[in-house]
Amino acid sequence: MKFENLNAIIDFAIEKEIEAAQFYEDAATDESFSGAKEMLQEFAKEERKHQGLLEKFKTHGLDQSLSQYQLKWIKDIKRGDYLVETKYEKGMAYNDILLVAIKREEKALKLYNDLLKEVETEDSKKLFQVLCQEEAKHKLRLETLYDDYMAQMGD
Repeated sequence: MKFENLNAIIDFAIEKEIEAAQFYEDAATDESFSGAKEMLQEFAKEERKHQGLLEKFKTHGLDQSLSQYQLKWIKDIKRGDYLVETKYEKGMAYNDILLVAIKREEKALKLYNDLLKEVETEDSKKLFQVLCQEEAKHKLRLETLYDDYMAQMGD
């Protein structure tokens, strides 16, 4: 990916966060199982929060809370590495919804790692490091939910 400037990178990332939030919001609306609905709504809120971070960075620079954000390694259990990409369909099983979400978060993490390589200022690097960590946490949480659910189902 090649971008003209930092604003183009930020605009692209904002679009991706809006798209992700919309996916989770739409899926939450479609779902009747309360556990899936709540999980999807929670992820939608997280993606909207990321959108807000990017928008705020674009207009005001690095937020004080981000400058103090402690980066730490998030374990990758690599469950997504062994999953086939699946398209979301209304009414799909909870474990399948988790599989779709895992692959989406995996892509988001890769995107932010790629964008991190494109930025040059320390503030913009910090922003994308934070977003990488947030997406890695989402991926780990979804993979853990998937493992726990499958264990409950006897798999």
